Amino acid sequence: MLLAAFTWGDLWRLALAVFLFAVGISSAYLLVRLAGTVAHLSALIRGAGESVLPVIGKVGGSVDRVNGQLDKVDRITDSAVDAAESVDSAVRAVSMAITRPVQKVSGFAAGVSFGAADFKARRDWRHAVQTGKDAADRRESDLADELREAGT
Repeated sequence: MLLAAFTWGDLWRLALAVFLFAVGISSAYLLVRLAGTVAHLSALIRGAGESVLPVIGKVGGSVDRVNGQLDKVDRITDSAVDAAESVDSAVRAVSMAITRPVQKVSGFAAGVSFGAADFKARRDWRHAVQTGKDAADRRESDLADELREAGT
């Protein structure tokens, strides 16, 4: 009689109950394992944060010190540029002061040389003087052109 009370519908309900029980136990096991993984992940992130934050602080300090040194280098290079400009100005001033007398001496030497050669060849004092003056003017002009080309 006991067997008669057990029907196919009951068997189906029993199989469904066993299946749902197994799914529930598997889900609970999975959730417990997932909770452990999340705990480990949380500990990893916390440890990384504790070890990375001091490194970031040290890097920030290093960047600040490097910026300070770069500011010093910038001042040094500015000073070097100022010194180079001062030297350039001094060299230009000396060059300008020396250029004109050198042109005159060079022109005088060329004038004397050409004048003497002309006097020796023609025995005419006036022509020799004029030839010397022309040669001196040419030499001064040529030297001025050479200096101008060298400056550019």
